Amino acid sequence: MLKPVQLGSSGLRSSRLCLGTMNFGVPGRGHQGDWTLGLDDARPIFQAAIEQGLFYFDCADVYGLGASEEVVGALLRELLPRDEYVLATKISMPMGGGANQGGLSRKHIMEGVDACLQRLGLDYIDHLVIHRHPHGIPGAASPPIEESLEALHDVVKMGKVLYLGASSMFAWQFAQLQMTAQRHGWTQFISMQNHYNLVYREEEREMLPYCASTGVAVMPWSPLARGILTGAYQGGFAGGSTARSQGGDRHRTESLYHGEHVFPIADRVVELADKYGHTPAQIALAWLLGKPEVHAPIVGVSRITQLEQLVAAVEIKLDDDDVSYLEAPYKTVDNLLSHGHS
Repeated sequence: MLKPVQLGSSGLRSSRLCLGTMNFGVPGRGHQGDWTLGLDDARPIFQAAIEQGLFYFDCADVYGLGASEEVVGALLRELLPRDEYVLATKISMPMGGGANQGGLSRKHIMEGVDACLQRLGLDYIDHLVIHRHPHGIPGAASPPIEESLEALHDVVKMGKVLYLGASSMFAWQFAQLQMTAQRHGWTQFISMQNHYNLVYREEEREMLPYCASTGVAVMPWSPLARGILTGAYQGGFAGGSTARSQGGDRHRTESLYHGEHVFPIADRVVELADKYGHTPAQIALAWLLGKPEVHAPIVGVSRITQLEQLVAAVEIKLDDDDVSYLEAPYKTVDNLLSHGHS
């Protein structure tokens, strides 16, 4: 059973793991449509998550172009009272071809939040996360950060959003946002949802220390490197063994993970899993949970057995020698944000 954790210095609490919901929605709709689970297939997974003490669910408007929010909202309204779960959703990615259908302008923030609420069937969002920095959204305008921050503050004061979070950006950009909000008396971000796992550790340079020193919760996405650390890719990207790793999503995975260290580290994860009688996913997640800056990783599952294994991983403690063995092959790479994506 998962225990709750406080998210940084805020009053909001999360389960130790968060359930990512990118793979729930309408099969065939959106960029992940070839491995999406519909409402009836998602329901038992949500029920199992709740039974395991998982009560934080992470969504985004762009997942399935709104379909994920529709499914997630319907299931949570069905399965839990409103005050027993925490729901996050994200805005900023393009939701259509219109000039103002993406980004973090005042117009899109106001319209985007209302659209999220309508799809979710809820009166408020617990945790609204900006999917990227206001100047980091492909094809969108780059408004003054003051415009974005004031609009985000306003949706909080309207009662449509309770807490704000941010996702992948440079540490200096996040610090600039936080200090600007503080200077104006606007709502600050309580969390950073960033890209961090055994084969992508560039966040250890600046973002993790900054968050730890300022009381911001770290909630990594892709803790299992999109299947690389679960054994879904057998020695290389051509060895995909799941629907996701064999489909169109493989190209996204290849764009995120570079360097000769990637699959040697994945091999060491498998080796330690065999040594201790765990799964590779459990070892990789246990490594991440052992980092003191990390509050609640966002995990994605398509089967109840996967969920149960990840919940069990919370209790696994790796010794220092095992941690060193896993980390030793890592070679630094360019921060992916320097290429315009992460």
